[in-house]
Amino acid sequence: MGFIVIPDYLVTAENFRNLFLCHTAFIDVRAEDEFAKGSFPYATNIPILNNRERHLVGTCYKQRGQLAAVKLGHELVCGRLKAERIRSWCELAAVNADIHLYCWRGGMRSNLARQWMSEAGVEVPLIAGGYKALRRSLIGVLDEVASNVSIIRIGGKTGVAKTRLINQLANSVDLEKHANHRGSSFGRMIDHQPTQSSFEHALAIDLLHTILATPRKQVLFVEDESQNIGAVGIPMAFFDAMRRSPLALVDMSLEFRVQRVLQEYVINMLDSFEMACSEHGFVRFSNYLSESLLRMQKRLGLERYNYVATLLEHAIRTQLSSGSILGHEAWITVLLNEYYDPMYEYQIHKNKEWIVFRGNYTEVLDWARQK
Repeated sequence: MGFIVIPDYLVTAENFRNLFLCHTAFIDVRAEDEFAKGSFPYATNIPILNNRERHLVGTCYKQRGQLAAVKLGHELVCGRLKAERIRSWCELAAVNADIHLYCWRGGMRSNLARQWMSEAGVEVPLIAGGYKALRRSLIGVLDEVASNVSIIRIGGKTGVAKTRLINQLANSVDLEKHANHRGSSFGRMIDHQPTQSSFEHALAIDLLHTILATPRKQVLFVEDESQNIGAVGIPMAFFDAMRRSPLALVDMSLEFRVQRVLQEYVINMLDSFEMACSEHGFVRFSNYLSESLLRMQKRLGLERYNYVATLLEHAIRTQLSSGSILGHEAWITVLLNEYYDPMYEYQIHKNKEWIVFRGNYTEVLDWARQK
């Protein structure tokens, strides 16, 4: 039986985790639509075939076979266009000494791109199995953590600063940061959420750095979340492990929580909208609040929704005319007292057997650091 010789430029699965630990840059030569559906941090999309060209080649493949499709691909990407794409890859490699290259499955596109770069005098390693193999490696990280790492959830009512507490712990991951969403009806940010695949990749890479790269086994702290954080979902194996994990609860006064919500959802969000579009920032901010509340209409009931909407409208008008944000305290207080708190009490009752500690912010933080 002969031995399979692996070219020295081909990087195989046993090295993938180290690439992510080292923040390795990638040239992704897939088409734009493929990249938009899922990508990795530090990956730059410079397609060898753009969306239109890939569509034409794919149609040709179905109608006339592989040889005709390959021939068409070379006809579409030739001359000045081919030179421009090679130059773009080489320029990116020049400022990223350890950059690697991949396509969808490590097939013809990435091999051809590497060959063209080599002919231009630039050698880059090639990912065996392409994007799919890299993604499979990261999904393996999620499954490994779910199976082998002790998880502790940090919970508490809306406004107790759970996310801030999580970020004060070294052995933690911020699920909401990776989802770019705060996990409630008011939780959307001014930027779009990542795709499901990109969310999973960022979470897995964070876990690589936080837990798996550490020699000694330790616990992992996460915020107590629903499976869905906005439009993305926590991978089921990881979420199941969370649901079976101990729960530490943060208790803070209503006054503290109202001010915390006011800071995050009013002051900080207005700042974000005004930085993004100073001319229409307040309009977009007020629309964000109104639309967020509207999403809760069915759950609030029409009468209570109308009452809170009136309080919110008055707060927005007052803020616009005088600059005062104090009017927002009224609708925030009603939502906490009459909607979020009863809902969370119900969830806590269902999870009461998992509660291992309860205290104020400082007490929970000190307890967690001892773990």
